[in-house]
Amino acid sequence: MGAGSAASPREVEVLVVGAGLAGLTAARALDRAGLSVAVLEARDRVGGRTWSRRAGGATFDLGGQYVGEKQTRVQALARELGLSEVPTPHQGRTWIELAGRRTSYGGAVPKLPISTLLQVQLFISRLDRAAREIPPGEPWNAPAAARLDAQTVESWFRRFTFGHGARAMLRLTNRMTFGAEADEMSLLSLLQYTSSARGLGYMTSIEGGSQQGYLVEGTQSLSLGIAEKLGDRVVLGAPVRRIAQDESGVTLHGDGGSWRARHAIVAIPPLLAGGIDYEPALPPARTALTQRFPMGAVIKCIALYERPFWRERGFSGEVISDAGAVGYALDSTKSGGGPPALVGFIEGAAARTWSGRPEERRRTVLAELARFFGDEARTPVEYFDQDWVAEPWTRGCSAGFAVPGTLSRYGPALRAPCGRIHWAGSETAREWFGYMEGAIESGERAATEVLERCQAAD
Repeated sequence: MGAGSAASPREVEVLVVGAGLAGLTAARALDRAGLSVAVLEARDRVGGRTWSRRAGGATFDLGGQYVGEKQTRVQALARELGLSEVPTPHQGRTWIELAGRRTSYGGAVPKLPISTLLQVQLFISRLDRAAREIPPGEPWNAPAAARLDAQTVESWFRRFTFGHGARAMLRLTNRMTFGAEADEMSLLSLLQYTSSARGLGYMTSIEGGSQQGYLVEGTQSLSLGIAEKLGDRVVLGAPVRRIAQDESGVTLHGDGGSWRARHAIVAIPPLLAGGIDYEPALPPARTALTQRFPMGAVIKCIALYERPFWRERGFSGEVISDAGAVGYALDSTKSGGGPPALVGFIEGAAARTWSGRPEERRRTVLAELARFFGDEARTPVEYFDQDWVAEPWTRGCSAGFAVPGTLSRYGPALRAPCGRIHWAGSETAREWFGYMEGAIESGERAATEVLERCQAAD
């Protein structure tokens, strides 16, 4: 992979902004079709929101991690690259702390008051029914889209639940899933996300769900494998600051110099894409969209230990809590070797509160794990975390979300090309919005758009 050296080509047929899964997938498809391509990446690495780190003889994911059984594109790419998928460990009792009450339970059903469980289940059923009415990838064409988009997720919680426990559980689920608070997210955005990912139950489940497995080599290996084949067509440390287009092509200007191409694919989140200067200016709908599409907020924390003391006490390592910084935790021990590990997630408003406070955050995370699993959790062999909120080339994780009034008014601008500029990234996916699977799908779609235009022009 190059680094913007003088030997790197400055003129190609297609330029791709962003070397995450979406951008690299698009570049690979274009390269295989015989077009010359360059990928410009702001970071000093590929992978975007997937980033893996070696520790204790194993690989741990600081970003996107889990692979579901229905995510066929990710699985096919993993097989092609020779990567190994293994099940997520989850045997044992789970801790749940909700609305001031803490308890543990075995099996799939949380130990909560029956009225709370019934309300939550009825709400999820209602949500999944509503999500099935959302046209795939086009929530703005849904029946009553404007009405749904005018509401927050919180307003729906309040309309269809009456107990504090049920609302607390649903708020926590929203935070865990999207890194967003229920009162800042459009209901139509939630329905879009749910529709694209086979329902809320699937999204939040381990066995048979979206968190069923992980890659032993780490999810960044997916991007590393594609980038290795593209070679010096991937240029690191090259943030794009300005994109100018005319009748014959596009010119990209940035820290890696200037590049010229017939077309460009911008494969970064809408929030970041909105920070690029465009000449001429983008259509008003596209500008309005990027201004109303913030990123979720997530800090991922990983603690490595000498032994899996939580398993020895009959616990799975899973924690669900609305009481502290860590809203969700899981056993992250790698199959086939490596140290026992727990991963904790700080999400939503809590992530924004704890962003930029690494030492204090470390003490708080370990203290909260100790509340559930004992004092041994306070003294890991190694601890590290990734503050995605503070990451300048991401500004959050795991995906963007739309605030009320965005999708119904400006949603069609999410994928619509602007002249010679095309859009990719998991937020533009028709299926698996916000997931690695969606990122791959979006890259394939954007590459097809460009190929069709190039063939029509020849």
